Amino acid sequence: MTITTTPLLDPTVRAGHLPHVYEAPAAGIPVAEFIEGNRPAIRAALHSRGAVLLRGFDVAGVDGFNGSVHALSGTPPLTYAERSSPRSTIKGQVYTSTDYPADEEIFLHNENSYQAVWPQALYFYCIEPAHTLGATPLADIRQVLRAIDPDVREEFTRRRWRVVRNFHEDFGVPWQQAFNTDDRAAVTAYCEGKGLGVEWTAGGLRTTAVRDAVHRHPVTGEDVWFNHITFFHVSTVAPDVREGLQEIFADEDLPTNSYYGDGAPIPDDVVAHLRQCYRDASTRFDWQRHDILVVDNMLAAHAREPFTGPRRIAVAMAEPSQPAAG
Repeated sequence: MTITTTPLLDPTVRAGHLPHVYEAPAAGIPVAEFIEGNRPAIRAALHSRGAVLLRGFDVAGVDGFNGSVHALSGTPPLTYAERSSPRSTIKGQVYTSTDYPADEEIFLHNENSYQAVWPQALYFYCIEPAHTLGATPLADIRQVLRAIDPDVREEFTRRRWRVVRNFHEDFGVPWQQAFNTDDRAAVTAYCEGKGLGVEWTAGGLRTTAVRDAVHRHPVTGEDVWFNHITFFHVSTVAPDVREGLQEIFADEDLPTNSYYGDGAPIPDDVVAHLRQCYRDASTRFDWQRHDILVVDNMLAAHAREPFTGPRRIAVAMAEPSQPAAG
């Protein structure tokens, strides 16, 4: 089958920006057939551009979406572990993209970049688009890295970054859901194997990890800004939410927060600079029913706009990275 590539009509996506679009050359073409006939070219575009959009194909529902993951990644979808956002299982290892309320923005991030092992590939499937907004904005994190002030970049390269997560009873994602077990010994063993400090507290569970801020892409060899520094920092949440959290919790007990690797606070103005670098690199498109978006998780960050209407996006993760130093 001949590959058909077309630019998105959405004017907010400029020429040369992600995602790269493959549009079905005719109605009714099964997406699995298209992937089988064009897999090397699709994967080359994925590693070059950071994301590809398959539009206008016959997906055959969630089962067909699951099959697309197998076809393009060559591996089955991964189980969602160390969860940081609420998600519901649709079928097998296909999940809702997030269960956060529709009026909340989810800031740009790279999936599971706070973990020792993360998915290299992310798959999104539009079951039902929103009535308004509801895009999944994307940002090339190579561009983000280039935009960061060199002194800021060097500081994080040298000091690394630290994430502290507190799992409180009846607040946020419970540790039983985050780690897919209610066995404390199993959680402790998992954390120790993933370079996570673990502390059982009166309020529940606290985990701590120190990770690199800049990584090297395993296929392209490029340096990438791959971390959750901005996403987890308390200054990234809405001001009223931050105020509420800090009224309830001491700083060390916040549900999530990020620090320099040595534990020192990251100044708010540094995080504001990082947020602006992400936003400057961001592009968006409007979902159409049965779109499949494939993201190279180490080249592109993703987000979620607030929305109205029934928006339903399925997500799957694949291709585990090699274990990173903890």
